[in-house]
Amino acid sequence: MQSSFWTYLKMGQQHIADWEAYDHMLFLIALCAIFSIKHWKPLLLLVTGFTIGHSLTLALAGLDIIRFPRDIIELLIPITIIVTACYNIRRGPMEKHENLSIGHYVLAVGFGLIHGMGFSNFLRSMRMPGEDSSMIEQLLAFNIGIEIGQLFIVVGILTFSGIAIDLFGSSRRLWNRILSIGAILVSLYLLYGIVNS
Repeated sequence: MQSSFWTYLKMGQQHIADWEAYDHMLFLIALCAIFSIKHWKPLLLLVTGFTIGHSLTLALAGLDIIRFPRDIIELLIPITIIVTACYNIRRGPMEKHENLSIGHYVLAVGFGLIHGMGFSNFLRSMRMPGEDSSMIEQLLAFNIGIEIGQLFIVVGILTFSGIAIDLFGSSRRLWNRILSIGAILVSLYLLYGIVNS
């Protein structure tokens, strides 16, 4: 029989890559839109900031220390995607040797806090009665699963972007706009569904 740790680790991986819960994946696409593989260091720092944010609220909400209404979190997640994508369009792609501002990292941590609440709502809905004693282990496993899935998604986005830019000759500015506008349109569709549900 599979241990609780591996069960929740797989659950975390599956949730981040679930096409039915694609809002987190969409945020990662928006987050990566301005980067190329050459800028992996600032992107790694940015994703780490996002990870710190969502790990914190996932743990606090999972342990029932904080709690926010599910409908508000579901509304805020598409807004984080829209804000990130609009910022991408305004600033353009990362230039060679360019560094991101501290504000960019603070925003990633802040948006991570919101997404962590979304992760915690999912985790809470998947837990079985009587599993309270192993909550710390489940949180750790679920979060590691999310990180593994997130890493694969980021590598996939950068690889796909590299193919679009290097192989098909798309300009980095155009590619950034395609990803960002696509993320905005899908997020507006999500918001429309949430507001009208």
